[in-house]
Amino acid sequence: MTDLTPTTSTHPGEPGAPPARAGGPEGPGNRVANPEPELEASTGGSSSGSAPAPAPAPSDPIQPAPSAPPLPPPLPSAPVEEPAPSPAPDQGLEGDPTAWPPDEAFEAVELDDRGWTRRDLEAILLVADEPVPAQVLAEIIGLRLSEVEELLVDLAGEYARDGRGLVLRAIAGGWRLYTHPGARAAVEAYLKAGQQSRLTRAALETLAVIAYRQPVTRFQVAAVRGVNVDGVFRTLASRGLIHEVGTDPGPGQATLYGTTPAFLEQLGLNDLDQLPPIKDYLPEGVELLDLQEQP
Repeated sequence: MTDLTPTTSTHPGEPGAPPARAGGPEGPGNRVANPEPELEASTGGSSSGSAPAPAPAPSDPIQPAPSAPPLPPPLPSAPVEEPAPSPAPDQGLEGDPTAWPPDEAFEAVELDDRGWTRRDLEAILLVADEPVPAQVLAEIIGLRLSEVEELLVDLAGEYARDGRGLVLRAIAGGWRLYTHPGARAAVEAYLKAGQQSRLTRAALETLAVIAYRQPVTRFQVAAVRGVNVDGVFRTLASRGLIHEVGTDPGPGQATLYGTTPAFLEQLGLNDLDQLPPIKDYLPEGVELLDLQEQP
């Protein structure tokens, strides 16, 4: 009678095949699907043929937390601009310790020959009390007349283009600095405000010299006082206390000045003969004749 019992396949991996022994030789048909690491017995292996218990998978060692990346170096800060130092007490202009900038600030400026000439022309015109002919300026500066006239035209054009408070004009045969016509209201307000204040000692001394020696030029008054009187003359003229009375017939034909009726009104006098005798106020040893003979 024929046995109809199905035979069991001896090839692992086929349906019905017995599982392959762990630890057996690994062949093409005896490969474990999910192999686990095995530990051999201390005697060198298992003699009974049974597979040793699989060892637990070693746990991962604790890894230290990654340290934070180093911070980038700080960006260089912008240089801090230090304020300009205040002028030292022994510095200043014309002996004034409070004047600023000091002389060193002007001496540090480098100019070419043309720049030096322009600067000198401006300085002369600033202190001039009447138009200065270009020929006189050329003789003072030491340049040809054509060169000086060219510089004067350039200066006048520069003032006009920049809209400065001063304008340079050719008038009455010479050149002179004037205030800008657009600043007339501001200048008048300043002069009117100044009329309410008292005269300084320098102004009173200058006015006294003019009153007792009139008609007199600025140079003669400056010779008596020993200082520049241009600014004081402008103040007295703006107050209406002095005015031009003519020109000196000598060389240069300097302008002559005298007191005004407003001067007599301020002092309560009818005429100059009522002025107190000056000899009563002269220092001891000084004679009036000596003062009258001064230039």
